[in-house]
Amino acid sequence: MALPKLTLGIEEEYQIIDPKTRKLSPHSETLVREGTKTLGDQIKPEFMRSQVEVGTRVCQDVGEARQEVVRLRREIARLAAEEGLTMAAASTHPISEWSDQKVTGADRYRQLEDDLRDVARRLLIFGMHVHVGIEDPEMRIDVMNQARYFVPHLLALSTSSPFWQGRDTGLKSYRSVIFENMPRSGIPPSFRAYSEYQGFIDTLVATGCIDEPTKIWWDIRPHPKFPTLEFRMADVCTRVDECMCVAAILQALVAKLIKLRHDNQSWRSYRHHLITENKWRAVRYGLDGHLIDFGKRQEIPVRHLALEVLELVDDVLDELGSRKEAEYLHQILKEGSSADRQLDTFRRTGNLEAVVDQLIEESQDSA
Repeated sequence: MALPKLTLGIEEEYQIIDPKTRKLSPHSETLVREGTKTLGDQIKPEFMRSQVEVGTRVCQDVGEARQEVVRLRREIARLAAEEGLTMAAASTHPISEWSDQKVTGADRYRQLEDDLRDVARRLLIFGMHVHVGIEDPEMRIDVMNQARYFVPHLLALSTSSPFWQGRDTGLKSYRSVIFENMPRSGIPPSFRAYSEYQGFIDTLVATGCIDEPTKIWWDIRPHPKFPTLEFRMADVCTRVDECMCVAAILQALVAKLIKLRHDNQSWRSYRHHLITENKWRAVRYGLDGHLIDFGKRQEIPVRHLALEVLELVDDVLDELGSRKEAEYLHQILKEGSSADRQLDTFRRTGNLEAVVDQLIEESQDSA
């Protein structure tokens, strides 16, 4: 079968940093105001005034998405530099504290703070979202159901948040721990059809749980405004090459699952709590851990399973034009994720400011 056109969109949240103190700086509103002159609606404020969100245009392939990510990082770095600041891409800041941060003044964020109190105030975390275009809403639900199994695998590749408020947490993705304090987060449930999913949303709205469906914060969700499946499990990738690798594998995974569906096959469904067991292992150990092969009832090294995922999607990579980006996975396995490199720097120097400097350098290296 010829694959459907699977467009890509990537959102990243960046840290705004004072290069002298190496701490986060609450100047995103200035950057957004100036950034809209060149980026339009591709730049937005986020919950904290020390973070800024950017989003690519709708991209036809991974190559176009790379150009967009590079352009956006370069522009944010330029805007920050004009204010005597800099930027970095990682899902937690090694030394800044949530209690020191200022919340953005927009009504949406004030309402979020009022609803969730300290659960919201502790959200000093940064995420990356990958949108894959799927026109058919029934197919979006079907792919989401199947793709839940792979959340731990992709999270392990992207981990970039080992530190929290000056401490080595012992985890590779502390962002995941903080974010899962939010309601309606984590691994999504499965649904038999789009109508069942829509009924679930309607119930939450009717009973006052949410006022609109963007307040569903699952690791994967059908986007409420666009015909995309939005993958939200990943930490922000520090290097552009890592970002593109994760995006390429997610797009290829969607293509593979659609191809299986076309052949009247599907990835085996496993219980929600079994998948969350694997996610915890990815959060805790990243690439150095083991995930459970539920079919074999065995623990398998994450690095081996990552290669199996690459092998699984091999037959769609050339048609998507994303082989080079997806096969960067080998480099990630060789050099480690951002979290691994941050920990190596800290163990070598004993200095978290050196970790911040590394994040700044790596984030802007390809931009």
